[in-house]
Amino acid sequence: MNILYLTTVLPSQRKTGGEIASQSFIDALEQSGHKVLVVGYQRQGDVSLNKLVNEISVGQRYIETDKSKFYPLFWMGLSLIKKLPYSCAKYYSERYIKNVITLLNNQDYDVAIIDHAQVGWLLPFLSNKIKLIFIAHNVEHEVYLEQFQNTHNNISKQIYKREAHLIQELEDSVARKAKEVWTFTSYDASYFSNINKATRVFNIPSSLERLSSTTAMKTFDVGILGSWTWKANMLGLKWFFQEVYPLLPLDFSIQVAGRGAEWLQGQYPNVKYCGFVPDVQAFMAQAKVIAVPSISGGGVQIKTLDAIASGTPIVATPVAMRGICDYPSCVKVVEKPKDFADHLVELVANTAPDSCEDALIWSRIRQKKFFADVADAMNSIRVFQGIFPT
Repeated sequence: MNILYLTTVLPSQRKTGGEIASQSFIDALEQSGHKVLVVGYQRQGDVSLNKLVNEISVGQRYIETDKSKFYPLFWMGLSLIKKLPYSCAKYYSERYIKNVITLLNNQDYDVAIIDHAQVGWLLPFLSNKIKLIFIAHNVEHEVYLEQFQNTHNNISKQIYKREAHLIQELEDSVARKAKEVWTFTSYDASYFSNINKATRVFNIPSSLERLSSTTAMKTFDVGILGSWTWKANMLGLKWFFQEVYPLLPLDFSIQVAGRGAEWLQGQYPNVKYCGFVPDVQAFMAQAKVIAVPSISGGGVQIKTLDAIASGTPIVATPVAMRGICDYPSCVKVVEKPKDFADHLVELVANTAPDSCEDALIWSRIRQKKFFADVADAMNSIRVFQGIFPT
């Protein structure tokens, strides 16, 4: 089938968990024999990004608010004028709309995919003849409700309250119109199935391309990896250093990788901030233990799946494991800071030699099931359209 895939940021560079998840779906669709055209933005100033042949860029955009200069003011103004959520105004443009209309006029598409509620405003421009799939990376409005409840600033509370209300209206509207809603967790599916009974859960796989049991030399004790420009991730990192770090031995060597945590530089004598690392797998393989200290957010965390696929023992919070069931024995899930610290100490001292193979088998099975589930979902839509497999 011919598929028009509408998203926020062109995901082929896999720079964030959301992009990794999106690209996983694109890869699975193409492996199933479907033709996929991906439409989205490039990151502002990202000269390293070479578009793939199946990608159309509708321009460059700043993505992370804290690095967007004066654009947040523009986006807030646009959100008020268009009555859009702020998180949608970041991606709204007449150029995007014109590109979609032109593509629909010049080509016949069997399926359109709205990937992220943040591009849900494209819904009115899609033909009713096209079967619509909505990929909901999480229950978006609940993320902003959580921030509304956790902030004490009155202005921020009003902003988050407005955002939660408007994004819920939008994601519910897209879910109602969609032929199917694709989610990442049973929790998210339970919400959307009340709106659209044709809701599926997909087990997103790890982003690691080479699932190998080859062992690497351990060069530090604890590794922490994430995209710290995302507020939910940053809250978890700060929780770790405020609540868990004081309970750890002072001679523990800790390395933190990922953009957005520059404040860590020079703060702790035994902590090294690495910033962006080009090889995530190599970073995790060099750690004796991976810590995943998430305390808020929605959807499945790709960094947790990557940590499991690396074969390195893991200590994670329950939030970090949301949507991930029947995980391998190398994963220890704890909630209290003292328990978190105690498990790190124990695993650093006693790294299980057989944990790697257990985790690799789990990751391979999950990856295989994901590709099979996407193929099955598309076959169901194909049959519904009367286009039977040959």
